[in-house]
Amino acid sequence: MDSGSWHIEKRSTLRNDSFTGEENVQETGCLSIIVLGASGDLAKKKTFPALFHLFAQGFLQSDEVHIFGYARSKISDDDLRNRIRGYLVQGKTSDAVQLEEVSKFLKLIKYVSGSYDSAEGFQKLDKEISEHEVSRNSAEGTSRRLFYFALPPSVYPSVCKMIKHYCMNKSDLGGWTRIVVEKPFGKDLASAEKLSSQIGELFDEPQIYRIDHYLGKELVQNLLVLRFANRFFLPLWNRDNIDNVQIVFREDFGTEGRGGYFDEYGIIRDIIQNHLLQVLCLVAMEKPISLKPEHIRDEKVKVLQSVLPIKDEEVVLGQYEGYRDDPTVPDHSNTPTFATMVLRIHNERWEGVPFIMKAGKALSSRKAEIRVQFKDVPGDIFRCKKQGRNEFVIRLQPSEAMYMKLTVKKPGLEMSTVQSELDLSYRQRYQGVTIPEAYERLILDTIRGDQQHFVRRDELKAAWEIFTPLLHRIDNGEVKSLPYKPGSRGPAKADELLEKAGYVQTHGYIWIPPTL
Repeated sequence: MDSGSWHIEKRSTLRNDSFTGEENVQETGCLSIIVLGASGDLAKKKTFPALFHLFAQGFLQSDEVHIFGYARSKISDDDLRNRIRGYLVQGKTSDAVQLEEVSKFLKLIKYVSGSYDSAEGFQKLDKEISEHEVSRNSAEGTSRRLFYFALPPSVYPSVCKMIKHYCMNKSDLGGWTRIVVEKPFGKDLASAEKLSSQIGELFDEPQIYRIDHYLGKELVQNLLVLRFANRFFLPLWNRDNIDNVQIVFREDFGTEGRGGYFDEYGIIRDIIQNHLLQVLCLVAMEKPISLKPEHIRDEKVKVLQSVLPIKDEEVVLGQYEGYRDDPTVPDHSNTPTFATMVLRIHNERWEGVPFIMKAGKALSSRKAEIRVQFKDVPGDIFRCKKQGRNEFVIRLQPSEAMYMKLTVKKPGLEMSTVQSELDLSYRQRYQGVTIPEAYERLILDTIRGDQQHFVRRDELKAAWEIFTPLLHRIDNGEVKSLPYKPGSRGPAKADELLEKAGYVQTHGYIWIPPTL
């Protein structure tokens, strides 16, 4: 197979060249990226590496961008650089070119120490940013300031106030100030709405980028293209042909020292209400009238507003044995580390099709995938129904792939059938192409002003409206978590729920990622 000359084209962030059809706008001001919570884990493991990879690919230019770290820790510029250096290059060996790139990137980083609710710290930060802008000859009002909140949501309101009062662009002459906020966006509908109101009083919606890194994954971003650019999917993608849809997230490890934090949220708040629900929206939405961000987000909101209340009998919760051994977890915790539930969409396309959401920790394998199972073939003349149904599977991680499970004749003299697949495995088809990390894409989108892959306020509200009643029943102990063994598939009742919802297990077939 000819892999072709696949490559990632280098582009400057000065251009907004995406699928949206928006005009390319030349922005002349320099770019300041401020990482708040710069000394924390999220910043060093995700944010700074994403910025480095954008820099290494030419999307961030050293003559236009400067990066500021801000946190409470009293450390020097070099201390911060040394903390993040080891996370910038993956793999055991680094060549001289990579090390030179790392060195150039680290020179762009300056650290400012201050608290998250003090005017003094943010005035000092503004002074440093302004000095950089002056040194780059940026006219007042043309510079761009991007604030990345690698912080707990509890400090969002105070940090937003400080930015609004002390760190905004002084006037609007083509420049901008934008904020990127991480999940969790609240714990239920009331807390999410309170947080949205506090931020919304200070910033307009076009300035707010609520990041969900699942929306930056390669195959999640491929969903709209698959659905709406391929003729043969159009007539199939409905209740007449599809029996059920599974959206699955599995991890083969537990909370690993994060038990206290995880226990406050649980698997539904941590994974299902945001990541998996965003995937559901893209699987189920109608075709938008264009690829402009607002048109896409309008259709996602319509899906969320069509979801019926979740029934307790269509929910199975689990908690792996040993979870409460963590000293930071309460002895009688009911927090689920596993959940399977059925969501039902009340509209013309999806009436009667169960959307099965599955997420869990300490399970037998690690994967995230979308599994669309089609209905049985009417008039089965080959009597091959027991072998399994047609399925279209999109594997989000690991080993990114999409494959169609179908029945074919088994090679040989006999007329017998077997399950096989049509397979597009990314590592094999796109050899030599590095699939960007989700955070790289999303930070680049933020700089370009493209909100397509970010969560809008009404979208967030609609998502919480679906899950809040169930979450309150769990918090009140009305829905119990069943124990399951680490390394298993989860509680047996979850498989029973799948069968009851209509999922038919394929026997004797296992998808194996092709080797190069």
